Amino acid sequence: MAKEELMQFEGLVLEILPDARYRVQLDQGHEIVAYTAGKMKKNRIKTLAGDRVTVEMSPYDLEKGRLVFRHKDERSSGPRPPFRGGSQFRRR
Repeated sequence: MAKEELMQFEGLVLEILPDARYRVQLDQGHEIVAYTAGKMKKNRIKTLAGDRVTVEMSPYDLEKGRLVFRHKDERSSGPRPPFRGGSQFRRR
């Protein structure tokens, strides 16, 4: 018997809940509770409220999901401010 195929949706993180869980509003309008996938924990990828994410869900339980990808901000892909050289300490 083959393993059931997981469904992927995109959404927006609304709220950070205890125990590494998040309230996510999917693009279709549904709200679910999702947890962070193991690879995201392993690579220390932080998720904040307002982030766009990809969620995997089982077809058997459409109220819970797993965050598998955090999309980068549009504003972070723009040009960076110029680097001000020097040391990290202020001179007196």
